[in-house]
Amino acid sequence: MTIIGVGLLGGSLGQALRKHRLAGEVVGCVRRHASIAEAKRAGAVDSATQDFAAGVTGADLIILCTPIGQMRRTLQTLLPHIQHGAIITDVGSVKGAVVRDLESLAAKAGAHFVGSHPMAGSEKTGVNAARVNLYDGAACVVTPTKKTNRRALTAVEKLWKTVGAHTVRLSPNLHDQLVAHSSHLPHLLAAQLVNHTLGKARPAQALLCATGFRDTTRIASGSAEMWRDIAVSNRVHLAKSLGGFIRELRALQKLVRTGNEKGLAKFFEQAKQRRDAWCGRSGSTSSE
Repeated sequence: MTIIGVGLLGGSLGQALRKHRLAGEVVGCVRRHASIAEAKRAGAVDSATQDFAAGVTGADLIILCTPIGQMRRTLQTLLPHIQHGAIITDVGSVKGAVVRDLESLAAKAGAHFVGSHPMAGSEKTGVNAARVNLYDGAACVVTPTKKTNRRALTAVEKLWKTVGAHTVRLSPNLHDQLVAHSSHLPHLLAAQLVNHTLGKARPAQALLCATGFRDTTRIASGSAEMWRDIAVSNRVHLAKSLGGFIRELRALQKLVRTGNEKGLAKFFEQAKQRRDAWCGRSGSTSSE
């Protein structure tokens, strides 16, 4: 198996693959020479290389763990080196454009692409932040299409189940609609809250930012490149979700401005009940 991009997600996957001995060899493809030693030291790969063509040659399964904006270009470059019948998947947080582009590209090499999105992660980046149990208990969305090879789909689902995730099948479009609300919008809000509160015009406010602010904005420390690509790739669904949120925020602003005690009490109680119920059902603190 070859992992292209041995950072937090790729590194954690490599560690789990090696732990469960799912592959005879786990190869990592990295950009920087220093990352070769880092990936091996972290136990994420058996070997690593900056030569992506050599890294995918002979691979039965290839996992793209790069930012979404790099996936099409990366796979296009590697097509001549991918063996016929190889299975390709990814960890991207947007599936519509990724599946559309990569499914057709893989077919040109006689390979099979199956989109996947493990709902796990951290605001930390790099292979040094990787952990072998990152995917334990996490949901992993798999997005087959009418063109999906059944053998490839089974193999990709087995991959994620073996490393501890449970799989859910969704269409690429439905996946993107749902994560726009549950994953992408929260990142936008966390980032905007940081920019609003810690902006240059409000330097003194940082003195009074405590654990509530820290916990609410934790995900704003994620990769700027990754989240830029996500926002652009899922812009239609994300803009719609953001529009709905803004309308509800204006209603909340009115409750605050008018001192509507009954309305505010209902607002906070409803939020508490819904979050408590969700925590009880999910039993997980994984983030993406």
